[in-house]
Amino acid sequence: MPDRTVFQSIPKRHVLSLAPQASVWDAACAMTRANCGSVLVMEPPDRLLGIVTERDLMTRVLARALDPKETRLAQVMTPHPTCVPPETKVSDAVLILLERGFRHLPIVAPDRRILGVFSVRDALPREIDSALNQTEFNEQVNDALG
Repeated sequence: MPDRTVFQSIPKRHVLSLAPQASVWDAACAMTRANCGSVLVMEPPDRLLGIVTERDLMTRVLARALDPKETRLAQVMTPHPTCVPPETKVSDAVLILLERGFRHLPIVAPDRRILGVFSVRDALPREIDSALNQTEFNEQVNDALG
């Protein structure tokens, strides 16, 4: 079975996005309706500014007791998120997620169009195993060199 790309692995191509001035409340409601773990913060028509995830809502809003109706996405987003092109292999994307502590990677076409968001949930067990093996190998090499 050939390696899948991140674009092939994402079940839905719909991109959930909101403007930076939208409230955290709006984002949480949109994410709940779409059964989605992240929302892209976009400046119309197509400029990606950041990403807000479920974890961000917990750590940057709830844990700080911020008012979700008053807090803007621009205040809690991760700016300039790491993105990958659509031809990225799933195992390589999982490796990025593991090494950098992310859970979501926007998929961006060469023309800068957002094609979707890859999540570790989109990976198959063998693709995760491949990434874990690569992570372990990288750590061994770093230990040997360090």
